[in-house]
Amino acid sequence: MQVYENLKETLVSRQDIYAGKILNVHVDQVRLPNGKAAVREVVDHCPCVAIVALDDENNVLTVTQYRYAFDKALLEIPAGKLEPGEDPASGALRELKEETGAVPDTFTPMGKLIPSSGCLSEELYLFLARGLHMENTHPDEDEFLVQERIPFDEMVHRCVRGEIEDGKTIAAVLKTKILLNL
Repeated sequence: MQVYENLKETLVSRQDIYAGKILNVHVDQVRLPNGKAAVREVVDHCPCVAIVALDDENNVLTVTQYRYAFDKALLEIPAGKLEPGEDPASGALRELKEETGAVPDTFTPMGKLIPSSGCLSEELYLFLARGLHMENTHPDEDEFLVQERIPFDEMVHRCVRGEIEDGKTIAAVLKTKILLNL
């Protein structure tokens, strides 16, 4: 068994740069394992959830929305931020219903991923929803979504061919493929 304690960096000082609605930015001075100093720029982000929702014909419920940081619309699975203190499963069920109107009979956790470990503290919880019953959507007031159902096999091919660029969607779709042996 390999020991990793000798990799730990120690916080020396922190400078808060920005405090926003969904993220905070700080610059930390750290002491490296070899005793030297280094700078770490960190974006703290609230935890999030993402859901692969499969209907009875194995279509994936997707949403396309404009992503300002990339100046384009991206095809994604339903996802969103957790409210402070909110359980990931409860938040995922809430986001799924808000964005697609879907309420599942079965809801399976598929683990957690770290989207960008070099500078972003976000943790993203993945879920699989099946046995969907459709109700009304309730997107956030600043959320403009185009909903679509795409065959699961097509989603897998789009992920592999690079047509889908959203990391959470790629990870969750490919994880679903392996878990369900589809």
